Amino acid sequence: MRASQRVYEQLRSEILDGVLPPGQVLGEVEQSQRFGMSRTPVREAIGRLAAEGLAEQQGGRGVVVSEVTVDDIAPLFEVREALDIQAARLAALRCDPAEFAALADRLQEVAGLFDSSQHCTDQDPPATYYELVEQMDRAIDAAAANPWLDAASSTVRMQLARVRRLAAHDPSRLAAAAREHEQIARAISTGSTQLAEAAVRLHLNNALNSALTRAPHSNPHSNSDSSLSEAPAQA
Repeated sequence: MRASQRVYEQLRSEILDGVLPPGQVLGEVEQSQRFGMSRTPVREAIGRLAAEGLAEQQGGRGVVVSEVTVDDIAPLFEVREALDIQAARLAALRCDPAEFAALADRLQEVAGLFDSSQHCTDQDPPATYYELVEQMDRAIDAAAANPWLDAASSTVRMQLARVRRLAAHDPSRLAAAAREHEQIARAISTGSTQLAEAAVRLHLNNALNSALTRAPHSNPHSNSDSSLSEAPAQA
């Protein structure tokens, strides 16, 4: 692995996990000393982070970890709607139906595990759910087979991962989200672009409303319409 790639992946992980908070200075000298390498690969890594919106130039302070606030939630979901719907529609047309049917079955099982009466000591429903969601995202990207769409979606997902840290944890929302992802996977497996789009709209509207409700000092009614579109209510 190239030195710049190693630095990039480590800094990116620390930003997404909150180890490097917004406003943290990403100094080339300090980071090069930390990683034990020259400033050139560090500069390249920081440049990639800036291109992805995870870092930004701030006056005389240099490059810092970019801010992410409650006000970013709705705009990010607006972009996510367009990207996720298009990806799901393309996946429905181009996917291996069996792959998504199997994903739907596994998500259905995980949704059931969120019921406390079904918890097993050797299973962690939230962790399993997040792993399956990542697997489904990769499967949709692969089936859609559009590298431009994939690149745009990756950037938005990174920012949304940071936004999630602003909201309080809600186990009941995870259970509902698991069922919504099951519906998305099953809809894609049918090959119907309309079903796939409807399932994505359902999930995104519910996710947006939940994020706005649970985020600190948020006002769900700050916009005239907190839903992502004027489609029939999906929540």
